[in-house]
Amino acid sequence: MKVLVIPDVHLKPDMFRRAGEILNSHQAEMSVCLMDLADDWNSQTSLALYEETYDAAIAFANEYPDTLWCWGNHDICYDWNQRESGYSPDAADLVREKLLELEMAMKRPGQLTFIHRIDDVLFMHGGLSERFVKAYVDDAENKTMDEIIDDINHMTVYELWNDDSPLWLRPQSGKIPLYRIDEFMQVVGHTPVKQIYCHGNLVSTDVFSTYSDGTNIGTCDYLIVDTVTKRLTRIR
Repeated sequence: MKVLVIPDVHLKPDMFRRAGEILNSHQAEMSVCLMDLADDWNSQTSLALYEETYDAAIAFANEYPDTLWCWGNHDICYDWNQRESGYSPDAADLVREKLLELEMAMKRPGQLTFIHRIDDVLFMHGGLSERFVKAYVDDAENKTMDEIIDDINHMTVYELWNDDSPLWLRPQSGKIPLYRIDEFMQVVGHTPVKQIYCHGNLVSTDVFSTYSDGTNIGTCDYLIVDTVTKRLTRIR
């Protein structure tokens, strides 16, 4: 399966237009969005931009109904009433309303969750560490990966609002042992990087985020992952 990855959006609705062009060109069969649709530098009062971004996501969900969505910390913090850098009190009600509309646009339950698995590739916002699984998944050593993912996808703020969780983990240093990384590729966003890169079986994709002055940190490329061969293709 060739999967287009839409990394952290952060109030850039035009990312969905380009993603649609890539899908329409048949370079990928489906897409996974790593979300963080909300929040960006100095944009807390830009309610029209929040609305435009979520409306673009909702339209994308309707046009490409097989798309999978992975909660980002900047989205679910509004549902969980947690304060996050860039959190907008002014936009809070709007974000919660639009998140509900986004879920209603999906054609089946489970399309919006924390971790998705396609073949031996895991898609999530931050990353899945050995430490988190050991601490929060009961009897993990006797469970399949699908059972572990299902357990995590039913977790709440009490388990997931911490630096080790799949919402928050930043494993790009290579110093954090990742769960069964020899078997499963992890495709993540959350941590801005200058270019899409693969370190072992960890793929970092957050190349659309910006510095506080609005200049790009990364190359603004999209990634297509072949979930069978694990071949990565970067596309502008």
